Amino acid sequence: MTIAPDRHAPSPTTPHARGSRRTEAHHVERNSRLSTTSTAPRERPATKRSGRPNPMAGLTDAQIEEIGRDLDALRAEVMDSRGAADAAYIRRVIKAQRYLELGSRAVLTLSGVKVKGVRPAWWLGTAGLTAAKILENMEIGHNVMHGQWDWMRDPKIHSRQWEWDNASPSSQWKHAHNEIHHTYTNVLGRDNDLGYGILRVDEAQRWSLFYLAQPVWHLINALVFEYSIAAYDLELGAYVAKRKRMTDEQKAEFRANANEVLGKIRAQVVKDYLLQPLLAGPGARHALTATVTANILRNLWTNTVIICGHFPEGIETFDKASIEGETRGEWYVRQMLGSGNISGGPLMHLMSGNLSHQIEHHVYPDMPSNRYAQVAPRIRAIMERNGLPYRTGPLHRQAASVYKKVFLLALPNKEPGRSRRSVVAQEIRDALRGKKEGKTRQAPVKKVHPGEARGV
Repeated sequence: MTIAPDRHAPSPTTPHARGSRRTEAHHVERNSRLSTTSTAPRERPATKRSGRPNPMAGLTDAQIEEIGRDLDALRAEVMDSRGAADAAYIRRVIKAQRYLELGSRAVLTLSGVKVKGVRPAWWLGTAGLTAAKILENMEIGHNVMHGQWDWMRDPKIHSRQWEWDNASPSSQWKHAHNEIHHTYTNVLGRDNDLGYGILRVDEAQRWSLFYLAQPVWHLINALVFEYSIAAYDLELGAYVAKRKRMTDEQKAEFRANANEVLGKIRAQVVKDYLLQPLLAGPGARHALTATVTANILRNLWTNTVIICGHFPEGIETFDKASIEGETRGEWYVRQMLGSGNISGGPLMHLMSGNLSHQIEHHVYPDMPSNRYAQVAPRIRAIMERNGLPYRTGPLHRQAASVYKKVFLLALPNKEPGRSRRSVVAQEIRDALRGKKEGKTRQAPVKKVHPGEARGV
């Protein structure tokens, strides 16, 4: 069997450096790290730890090895055929995006002008600016930073140089997304993209009272998605939880990364909400509202596309133990089972950054995005030939499936002999009792030994 990417390597695709944690690595094709073979049989239990069926249980070692060979061969075929047409595609998209943004900004200089009670320039400029920002984030920024166009050797379109129109610095995003998420796709306890630390999106995730409000958290997260991703990439939640146990060096590194994020946000705010509106002259106030609207719509669209690729019904999650000694073929199968597609035409694929082909993207994250439509039928055929479900559907259906999960999983799992309401009520009583007991224990300590109370 072919061995999967080394778990000590930062990414199954192009390694990236981030701050002082890593040194810059050379660009390495994934296949070059996958030449080792193993004949040791693999055990795949019929059920996962959650009790749900294991979709890989019915596959033999020989089947999985064949899947790995077929997908490696398909990847080599496409990557060896990259050329002028691909380079022309990404340059054309970048050029169109820039003209669209500049044109929209120009239209917004007239955004204060009313025609029969309506400001047509505001609507037109806002629509154009929204589309430009979506294109920059999705089809350009996301894919450039995956290294999909590094083969062109163009420093202007290279993963090490690109800085996108987003609150999260590219270096931190590449670490959290390319290195962590794509390596540990949908592995519970390893892939932080599973709910971004604020959503429960799988029954195997432990439930707590916090998740009762997750429909609200989800909406807020979608509205301010770029800032949520910046906090997520910074690992702000982990810092808050662990800061008392962190070394001085770790705290210093976090502060340096936090300053980088704040600097990026400051630059974005100045550009979007000060300089560019001022360039609109008399229409500055309306240009400002247009930019705010465009950023919110971009956040909502980006969030929707991403959740539809990762959280709909039928998307699988995996236990940490299941990836120990994972083979190359198993890594491929996990990517395919842990992703879902959005059906649609060329416009949908373009505006989603071709993440409407999320299965293909997770199988080949460094393949030029314009090639995903080409390989999709062949990947689907491989999956169906091996009895693996190819999850796809229109945007509205995939989104509805996700929102259904968000609401249902806000509640605890069903337990034999207990209603969900009784479980929630018991958790509330336990929380209140623990809070009350904690106050009772701490009260006399605070009065007599204030120094010790601070230590407690």
